[in-house]
Amino acid sequence: MRDAERSFREFLREKNLKRTPERMAVLRGVLSLDGHFDADQLLERVQSYNKRISRATIYRVLPLLIDSGFVVETLSARGRVSYERSHGSFRHGHMICERCQEVIEFRSERLEELVGEICTAHGFVENEHRLSVRGICKQCTDKKGQE
Repeated sequence: MRDAERSFREFLREKNLKRTPERMAVLRGVLSLDGHFDADQLLERVQSYNKRISRATIYRVLPLLIDSGFVVETLSARGRVSYERSHGSFRHGHMICERCQEVIEFRSERLEELVGEICTAHGFVENEHRLSVRGICKQCTDKKGQE
């Protein structure tokens, strides 16, 4: 966690932004979460140890965490935006069920290789890529067949 805090402090310094206790508390909240989370879940986590953090603070700090590479905006389901920690996590895609909103994460070495080949073929230097597949999960498909 110390390396992450140091990196975030460096990011803030480069952007001529102050290192505030609130910004650092939100960063610690993000680093303590696993998987996907929304702003309300992050607020709940951070408020568990710092009651002074408000919803507005969360919404002001999230863009900084995205710009600094600690967080990625991953999904929009049921009208809510979800995020996940990118610092220290592996690259993966998402399958999102349009019925139950379940999110299934997957990894594919073949897919990673294919993206690399496509980028190379076009002389393109990749910074990031995201893959989200929307459809119907097996459980919902099975339920529909039973109805």
